[in-house]
Amino acid sequence: MAARVLVCDPIAEDGVKALEESGAEVDVRLGMSPEELISAIGEYDGVVVRSETKIPAEAIAAAKKLQIIGRAGIGVDNIDVDAATTRGVLVVNAPTGNIISAVEHTIALMLALARNIPQANATLRGGKWDRKRFMGVELRGKTLGIIGLGQVGSEVARRARGLEMEVVGYDPFLPEERARVLGVKMVPLEDLLRESDFIGVHTTLSEGTRGLIGAEQLAMMKPSARIINTARGGIIDEEALYQAVEEGRIAGAAVDVFSKEPAVGNKLTESDRIVVTPHLGASTAEAQERVAVDVAKEIIAHLKGEPVRYAVNAPLIPPETLSFLAPYVDVALKTGLLAQQLHEGQLKDVQIEYAGEISQHDVTLLKVAVIRGLLSSISEEPVNIVNADLIAQRRGLNIDEHKHTSHEMYSNLVGVRLTTSDGETTVSTTLAHDGAHVVLVNGYWVDIPPSEGYLLVCENEDRPGMIGAVGTILGDFNVNVSFMNVGRHERRGLALMVLALDEALTGEQLKKVKEISGIFSARLVRL
Repeated sequence: MAARVLVCDPIAEDGVKALEESGAEVDVRLGMSPEELISAIGEYDGVVVRSETKIPAEAIAAAKKLQIIGRAGIGVDNIDVDAATTRGVLVVNAPTGNIISAVEHTIALMLALARNIPQANATLRGGKWDRKRFMGVELRGKTLGIIGLGQVGSEVARRARGLEMEVVGYDPFLPEERARVLGVKMVPLEDLLRESDFIGVHTTLSEGTRGLIGAEQLAMMKPSARIINTARGGIIDEEALYQAVEEGRIAGAAVDVFSKEPAVGNKLTESDRIVVTPHLGASTAEAQERVAVDVAKEIIAHLKGEPVRYAVNAPLIPPETLSFLAPYVDVALKTGLLAQQLHEGQLKDVQIEYAGEISQHDVTLLKVAVIRGLLSSISEEPVNIVNADLIAQRRGLNIDEHKHTSHEMYSNLVGVRLTTSDGETTVSTTLAHDGAHVVLVNGYWVDIPPSEGYLLVCENEDRPGMIGAVGTILGDFNVNVSFMNVGRHERRGLALMVLALDEALTGEQLKKVKEISGIFSARLVRL
């Protein structure tokens, strides 16, 4: 009996054709109400959506035959992935289909900025012949700074090299060897902002990148510099960008994505020195065709019992393995998250260690959780048990795993060691009765219990008054401390102070903490 596939949103005809040629019976039913979807979905083995149709838990519960949900695009916000996982329904997407379109849109915006094309077009259509006003600049010989060298950023770098531009990049999780292959010189963010003539933003929006480019960062840029954002709204402070452009502190900007969309009435649309487009990065006929065909191939493969490349949720795990390792998934995730936020320099190698009884099991689940923690803030697609190795491979990450049957202090331990251009960062975590406890940070034995919120991690002199000095200044900031722990190598030597905070510190407040005598470093992290 042929598999049945329901297409709920408009997709390219080639995608529908691919499904039909595979032998599937395809029904295209657009604009269904939630009630109609729940009533009909039980008849189908597969469902295809874009962004219009929502697939909630209620619909998945009614889908007795459903094996797979395909999203013709990258985002899956309109699908209840947890509900699908619980029911054993695979969710796939098409994360690479629109990459080239986004890359080319970035290049187009950069050229439009360099030659004032939108403004010149509008002026001439308005009846004025004004050549002098629109003197442009060449791209050849200019420096392009790329923030985020994932799939889109890497392709932008390749094309910029073809335009004879110098390319510098900022991406702490891109190994130097990969950067050399791309012809990109990796630099700190501050240096990129100061050196670049053009800046392209290609990182994902996360807690760590929200407001990444604000007034302080824009002030570092050359007056002749221009910035392009085709990644996500919210990475650049829109009010600060508007002011910087209007006051002539930077030469211009091009923005395709906004903090709130539709962006009609957005402040950035009021400046004739800012090129704005309505989120057109993926809006090409070719991109829409590719995502439709890609998701069709994923559905066809799964219905034939073949492996898929772009699963968003994890496949079912043997119950005996899951029951033992499930509590350690959060342990591994927190280990990766903390290591990612504490490391400095350009990443070279990742080493994961498993000690104790967990080492006698298939630890793939734990490896995935570590990678998810390491890459969650910068990966363009969700990291899961199916695609973790593929995503790590794409970013050039060398991951070594080591197993030890026992540990001198803990019955089970997950450890991560990041080797970077600036040294090493180590984090180890274990499981206690109340959850994941971080017990080792950069060689200091500590005990950081499960917590939600922010951690202030300070390396400091081990002398009287240090804890009081930090506590006093946090009190001045009206920031509450929920717990504190100190690890040290020896008396009166060096120590690591960890404080859990109820609120985040501002950049200026963190700077004042670093200025305390005896504080060598201070980092704010979030678990």
